[in-house]
Amino acid sequence: MMTKSVLAVLFLVAGLAAGTGEPSPVTDKTLRRVAHSLKKYVEPLSMMPRIYGYSIKDGRPMSIGLTIGMFEKQWKFHRDLPATTVFIYGTSREAATFPGPTIEAIQGVPLNVTWENHLPEKHILPWDPTIPVAIPKHGGIPAVVHLHGGIHEPQADGSAFAWYTAMFREKGPKWTQTTYSYPNVQHPGNLWYHDHALGLTRANLLAGLIGIYIIRNPFVEAPLGLPAGDEYDRQLVLDDRSFYKDGSLYMNYRGNNPTVHPQWQPEYFGEVIVVNGKAWPYLVVQSRKYRFRILNSSNARYFHLSLSDGLPFTVIGSDVTCLRKPVTTSSILIAPAEIYDVVIDFSESATSTVRLTNSAPYPFPGGDPVSTQSSKVMKFVVSPEKTKDDSKIPATLMANYPVANENEGTARRYIVLYEYQSATGEPTHLYINGKRLEDPATETPKPGSTEVWEVINLTEDNHPLNLHLATFQAVRVRELVDLEAFTACMRRMNDAIKCNVKAHAVGQLEAAPEHEKTWKNIAKIKPGHMTTIVVKFKLIDEDAPYPFDATKQPGYVYHCHILDHEDNAMIRPLTLRS
Repeated sequence: MMTKSVLAVLFLVAGLAAGTGEPSPVTDKTLRRVAHSLKKYVEPLSMMPRIYGYSIKDGRPMSIGLTIGMFEKQWKFHRDLPATTVFIYGTSREAATFPGPTIEAIQGVPLNVTWENHLPEKHILPWDPTIPVAIPKHGGIPAVVHLHGGIHEPQADGSAFAWYTAMFREKGPKWTQTTYSYPNVQHPGNLWYHDHALGLTRANLLAGLIGIYIIRNPFVEAPLGLPAGDEYDRQLVLDDRSFYKDGSLYMNYRGNNPTVHPQWQPEYFGEVIVVNGKAWPYLVVQSRKYRFRILNSSNARYFHLSLSDGLPFTVIGSDVTCLRKPVTTSSILIAPAEIYDVVIDFSESATSTVRLTNSAPYPFPGGDPVSTQSSKVMKFVVSPEKTKDDSKIPATLMANYPVANENEGTARRYIVLYEYQSATGEPTHLYINGKRLEDPATETPKPGSTEVWEVINLTEDNHPLNLHLATFQAVRVRELVDLEAFTACMRRMNDAIKCNVKAHAVGQLEAAPEHEKTWKNIAKIKPGHMTTIVVKFKLIDEDAPYPFDATKQPGYVYHCHILDHEDNAMIRPLTLRS
């Protein structure tokens, strides 16, 4: 039991970590009142500025270098909310946006990016010094950029230990270089970039350090005839945020288990749904097909999306790859960090307004029912005018991917997700395989190999598992029977084989939804189940090795992408070895 003096010190340090002092205490009721005060569907959907990651010379795309900074700036989320101080990406402070600029790259054309930290000395949000966290000796806000879904060398992966402060004044222990090189060798698809600093991911992303990255190949994509161009091929970045009355971002200053962690809490959920930096926006659409690349960049919220008039989604891809053929579905469950590429045909709508709605409990799946506020996402206003639409939904897509085959696996690993609690029953931290990030790597695959990972979830939450560099596909989800006895054995022995997992993984078998049957970088790991994923450490569309040395330091990681879990500390090293 901690003494009162120790607790006082912890709260003092946590207060200093907040950057500025805690505003006047705020209740959940007040945060909900602020959200209710914002009229829905009055803000037009924003389009993020576009940056091209290549130049054209003699009709051919050529490699270039970009400089993109992180800046503190004021941002208007809603007409009735005062401007909000945020941290956002841009080529300059004036050009910086929430989300950051959309970077468009060309397949096979490398792009070099210098990510500059122009953030202030103190954070605009609270953070917790008692979890594993980057704490510079000379002040400043640590930051480092990770290209989520990217296939690139370890030095460009944005290691949590490769953080740096403004002007590279201070650097983390695994910092290597100022400029990151992205070869863009993978199939055309959807990626995103975000901060990845140790223990600060949840605060830095909540502050606004997110952006979209698209790899294109016109020669492959144009023949498909999908909706194209800025008007008909759009990105939707979904977030949730809460705000104080003065417009500033809310994040808790007191943790759920303050005698252990003064500030950390297991999940952050905001009262306001934000799309492309605007609260509950609207978009005027024509009576035709549109393509939407939908990213959930929330800290912890899942979205179960559907359209109010029964219009279906035609899913053409998920994360960085496309499906073999389009799949029509009435709803999509999208986890934090997950991306779905869909087509919506508004000519099939029987109404002039179509609402994008959400029905996911929070935390997912066993938490509170969705609120009146968070059940609404945005509105589409369908123009009555008829318009020419030459786009189509092809019968098959451009995917030439291998089938996910367990028999190709050269290793089978058991990956176990744990949550630990205090005597009060409140979470204190989360680990993978009972180990910390700082512990030596136990997952050491060979470049070019295929492995089978059996991911066992012994917590009550669904966890979006993310592997850096690799792509994978879930092939089986099996319920664990006699879960209490198996969990007790695992907490004693931390060994799935010794605890006879085969005798427990015999429950109900669940098939993956058709629109998730592709190679992904996010897998939703269901609680009380064992999810079998086939993991490939190679270029899947070419069945080829990586065109760089993936065994170099600082290596890669895999983790839960609920940011509050990742920060404390459901993250492990992933070190490739020859």
